[in-house]
Amino acid sequence: MLENLVTFLVGLVADWGYFGIFSLMFLESSFFPFPSEVVMIPAGFLVFKGEMNAFLAFFAGTFGSLAGALFNYYLCYFFGRPLIQKYGKFVGITDEKMAKFEAFFEKYGEISTFNCRLLPGIRQYISLPAGLAKMNIFKFCLYTALGAGIWVAILMAVGYIIGDNQDLIKKYMHVITLILVVLILLITAVYLKIARNSKKN
Repeated sequence: MLENLVTFLVGLVADWGYFGIFSLMFLESSFFPFPSEVVMIPAGFLVFKGEMNAFLAFFAGTFGSLAGALFNYYLCYFFGRPLIQKYGKFVGITDEKMAKFEAFFEKYGEISTFNCRLLPGIRQYISLPAGLAKMNIFKFCLYTALGAGIWVAILMAVGYIIGDNQDLIKKYMHVITLILVVLILLITAVYLKIARNSKKN
């Protein structure tokens, strides 16, 4: 059954092409989250097979993620907290979850829009407090695109190197996630130190 699912996902990405990658990553990054692994790992495998261009697949995935993040950002930018309180429960965003997202954003600042793009289950929602805070749109796009680009590249590399071997994917995705968490902690520590030194000066 797992083999059939992998075949279906690879076929879906192949049939929809680059627009399909963009559309699915847009959804993954907005209010309709599903694992980006099911999009970009098959894309990497198709690159390995010579059926997709690596650069086009990468840009489609990255800009799809950015577009979905901007969708969330502007919803909160223009409509504010009442929109989340009224409709958030329909997509799994409770008041408690939203409070955690806001607390994280306030604690770590704008760099969190970069860091959180590398963390599964969180990347979709960090755009919400950024929109509420009316974060500078240039910085938001820059940090989001950088974080999303790194994640897309990693998933494509997994698909390219490992292909459709699900056992290896499961094994190495845990290792990759652990490395990313350590990297995020280091980046955040450096960013906070630089921010504190700037305030002192």
